[in-house]
Amino acid sequence: MKPAEKHGSSLSERKALEHAELDGLYSQVRGILEEARARTYHAVNFEMVKAYWEVGKSIVEAQGGEERSTYGRELVKELSARLTRDYGKGFDPTNLWHMRNFYLAFPILDALRPQLSWTHYRQLIKVKDANKRLWYMNECVDSNWSTRQLERQINSFYYERLLATQESKRPEVIAEVFEKEPPKRPEDIIRDPYVLEFLGINQDAQFRESELEQALIGNLQEFLLELGRGFAFVARQKHIDLDGDHFYIDLVFYNYLLNCFVLIDLKTGKLTHQDIGQMDTYVRLYNKFQRGSNDNPTIGIVLCSEKNETVARYSLLADDKNIFASKYETTIPKPEELEAYIQEERRRFEERQQDE
Repeated sequence: MKPAEKHGSSLSERKALEHAELDGLYSQVRGILEEARARTYHAVNFEMVKAYWEVGKSIVEAQGGEERSTYGRELVKELSARLTRDYGKGFDPTNLWHMRNFYLAFPILDALRPQLSWTHYRQLIKVKDANKRLWYMNECVDSNWSTRQLERQINSFYYERLLATQESKRPEVIAEVFEKEPPKRPEDIIRDPYVLEFLGINQDAQFRESELEQALIGNLQEFLLELGRGFAFVARQKHIDLDGDHFYIDLVFYNYLLNCFVLIDLKTGKLTHQDIGQMDTYVRLYNKFQRGSNDNPTIGIVLCSEKNETVARYSLLADDKNIFASKYETTIPKPEELEAYIQEERRRFEERQQDE
């Protein structure tokens, strides 16, 4: 090699090295600035939340309990006019009433979670029960829900359904849910029923399993929310070839909290022994050919439109801790229906306790 060529090569290598170092430095500095901006944004955002809380407190104290009187409403109306004149939009009477209700719903300032925005709290003050409201606030932070996700969970009775599900399986699980410990067992993450109202289909409508599968894939984000914490989508119609016999699993997910695959088989009819046996086969095949060395045993869920309790009670479901059957609803239950469901689940649980 000629000296000039060697010198040119060294110069090129040095420039490449400098460029790589610059890339690394840029990434590091950018990360620092992005984190600082995020902290600043959250800090400023929470300062406004606290300010709205203080405004609400001032309104309540000024009204002196006369919020329903003519004076109380006129007070808010006049305050709104002055604030709008001085500070612009955001202080109309409706928003001031929201601030007042915000203070009444969260009378202890230190109990507020700084990770949540004013829009989050606007959703939370709609929840009348104090214990339920507190649970939603903490779950919203722990699960990093957007305001849209929080709204959907409240409107779909997530709290009530989760409570009913845990009571119907094992009462002590409720304590773990409220303590926010990570799920430890498969039954900790399984819901019954799953509410799929986001599909926009009637509960009594006739449709094929393939159509239900396509609808769920088309609304995958909402379905992941309904499945719960820790779920990630892996595949649909997962193919396994066993000596020329072909098996296709409807939906495959992975739960990173339990470190295991979760298989879902969709059934638009009533649960049968054959459905349970088929899922047992899927789970065994997945454990044999797909499960990694660091993965926990695979979970199987038969998701059906009608759950046969007798079949569930006297089948593989009664013994296998990794295979479950859950019902799906395509409409949100009415409050009286929900209460009837909870009472029925309690009755069934008591019967199982007596048999044990």
